[in-house]
Amino acid sequence: MKCKDERELIVTPIFYDVEPSEVGKQRGEFGKAFDQLKVKNIDKAQVWRNKLVEASNIAGWEPKNIANGHESKVIKEIVDRISDRLFSFHSNIDEDLVGMTTRLQDLESRLVIGSGGVCMVGIWGVGGSGKTTLAFSLYNKISCQFQTHCIVDNIRVESSKHGLKTLQEKVLSSTLNTKREVHSVEEGKSMIKTRLCHSNVLLLLDDINDLEQLEALAGSHNWFGSGSRIIITTRDEHLLKTHKVDLVYPIRLLSHDEAIQLFRRHSYDEKNPIEDFGRLSLGVVSYAAGLPLALKVLGRFLYDKDKVEWISALDKLRDIPDSKVMDILKISYDGLEPYQKELFLDIACFFRGVFTGVAIEILDACDFYPEIGIKVLRQKALISIVDGKFDMHDLVQEMGHYIVRGKHPKDPKKHSRVWKDEEIRKMCSLDATREKVKLTNF
Repeated sequence: MKCKDERELIVTPIFYDVEPSEVGKQRGEFGKAFDQLKVKNIDKAQVWRNKLVEASNIAGWEPKNIANGHESKVIKEIVDRISDRLFSFHSNIDEDLVGMTTRLQDLESRLVIGSGGVCMVGIWGVGGSGKTTLAFSLYNKISCQFQTHCIVDNIRVESSKHGLKTLQEKVLSSTLNTKREVHSVEEGKSMIKTRLCHSNVLLLLDDINDLEQLEALAGSHNWFGSGSRIIITTRDEHLLKTHKVDLVYPIRLLSHDEAIQLFRRHSYDEKNPIEDFGRLSLGVVSYAAGLPLALKVLGRFLYDKDKVEWISALDKLRDIPDSKVMDILKISYDGLEPYQKELFLDIACFFRGVFTGVAIEILDACDFYPEIGIKVLRQKALISIVDGKFDMHDLVQEMGHYIVRGKHPKDPKKHSRVWKDEEIRKMCSLDATREKVKLTNF
């Protein structure tokens, strides 16, 4: 414990044939043995007692709860865990961090690791913007500086499939190095707070989409010991502010040069380079508009294609967007209330680049409650306001168009909204029924 205090080394106790509470309170057989030592050196007894209390509050291993107490398997498990901590997957960081290095350095500096206190930081941005890549890379880099650490990934999906109790069990089992069962969410909250409130913890909660998830897994700063850092990724800024995190970190999309570098990593075949790669790649980079997900998906798709196939694929994207990219972006839309969905689609189809005052007056007349609806859309990173006008990422707008077109992309009569001049003229010339379709021309 002296090395821990003076040299800031990590200490992980092994409670061999003894309960942590017996060590902390010097009870049972451990207490009897301690009493015998105390008689021999009464002057140091209180110092020893204080250090034992401190050690008992650190998340450690209880061999009886690992591998059914099989000693050789317990030893292997402990060795493997320590090895994982010492070698935190640094070999994979460079490949994943194309275009993200400066963001990683910036975020790490804001955590002020080693300064004490508990800090919760939320990485916020649109789907596919690199939130998870950044969070995982930071976790891998700094996890060795904490007594215990845990990743709970894909929470949006996992909580709906398995419930919050399962996620609480994962946090407890990973940080305490022993299997824990949780019988209710409330019990899980109490267990996490009780067992981790004295531990220096690094916890990564990936893809949060509901406040109940945060309340169940990291309910408050006082659940964790001094020096702990809680990293959260989400598409919803409102959740972070409601949970009173210390820092909301809006993720920046890639610059043009960064985007070219990432796209080349996934699309360029050195053994069979295609003609005009540089010129053709600029078209994809422009289309992706700095969104890492789109650059990776399209790069991997185009990797083994020839020049003619590249040109064909780019022509296709102008009419039919990539479904993988659209599905990821659409997750945010699917989480909206009905009136918010209508509001988003109207902005995507009619009001991007329009002054907000003009648009809000029209939207209010449509009973879309634009003031509160716009706030929600901004917090979910679906829209922004730039120079007093509505704006959004190109692919988010494309996702809105994709939803409106639905299963009939070539038949505007079956779309809920029509905004292209040529489609409006064509429908009017065919005497199309306007009652079921919104027509507008700005």
